[in-house]
Amino acid sequence: MNETTSTRDELRFRRMHDSEIEAVRELCFDAYLGDYSWIDETYAADIADVESRAENHQVWVCEERDTGELLGTVTTGHPGESITGLAGEGEFDLRLLAVRQSARKRGIGEYLMTETIARARSRGARAVLLNTGPEMRGAIALYERLGFTRLSELDEEVFRSDGSSFTLLTYRLPLD
Repeated sequence: MNETTSTRDELRFRRMHDSEIEAVRELCFDAYLGDYSWIDETYAADIADVESRAENHQVWVCEERDTGELLGTVTTGHPGESITGLAGEGEFDLRLLAVRQSARKRGIGEYLMTETIARARSRGARAVLLNTGPEMRGAIALYERLGFTRLSELDEEVFRSDGSSFTLLTYRLPLD
């Protein structure tokens, strides 16, 4: 599997260009802050920090082939590295799957996930792991449709700056 680019009809999956950092930040804000009122300023700053993700990990984008419009993004570790701390040896993890609100219901999230899973397979991973919030129902439905199952023993209680908390859910997809 090519680690740089893949296409499907009208879509292209590829690594983000440095010149697209601001566009990816805007896309992430559109996807997350437009849907989830519970996001505090600490998590919003994490979502916004595309520069650090690009410097330390691999930021991927899904673009419209004809227009170049960025429709979605996902971040993975470099080969052999965990981005979330969830992945053990031989496992692969990802963060911050985001689809622009105006591009939803077109299969963009599924395309991003299937391309990400294909990269995990090409790296010889035996499983893909991820975290998601309980309010991210669309994402959870996608993960379950793709065969991910809950690993509640790895769930984590996350505390917001206002003192409230939520359970960060863990999902795993075996690749064998």
